[in-house]
Amino acid sequence: MELTGEYRIAAPRQQVWEALNDAEVLQACIPGCQELEKTSDTEMLAKVTLKIGPVKATFGGEVELVNIDAPKSYTIQGEGKGGIAGFAKGSADVVLAEDGDDTILTYNASAEVGGKLAQLGNRLIQSTARKLAAAFFDNFHERLNQSTPEDA
Repeated sequence: MELTGEYRIAAPRQQVWEALNDAEVLQACIPGCQELEKTSDTEMLAKVTLKIGPVKATFGGEVELVNIDAPKSYTIQGEGKGGIAGFAKGSADVVLAEDGDDTILTYNASAEVGGKLAQLGNRLIQSTARKLAAAFFDNFHERLNQSTPEDA
């Protein structure tokens, strides 16, 4: 499964980069994220509960950042296991480009699922993945706007 997207974020690239590397910000923005612990500068452990169609599962997994070119781009890759529900693994190339005072974030992701999740069908999984990505970026944009001090 392949997913691509582009989002305009009303914040400078450096601020977006820092937020994308902040475990607290990510945990608040990832739908269903219960825990996100940074274990090194490039690795995190995550616990996420998701409902995809009739299957609801809690996934425990590891995430690693590679190909880092701060503050322009990185690749995020990881794998999560959800017990009998199955597994999900994948990676995403994330690129940040300056556009005036805003940042354009583009991503190109690929994912693979197995177990009960794979039996749900590609359309349902892809639709859910798009909704989760949109929810993440909505939450991320809102979080950055809250943390940006308003000049009086």
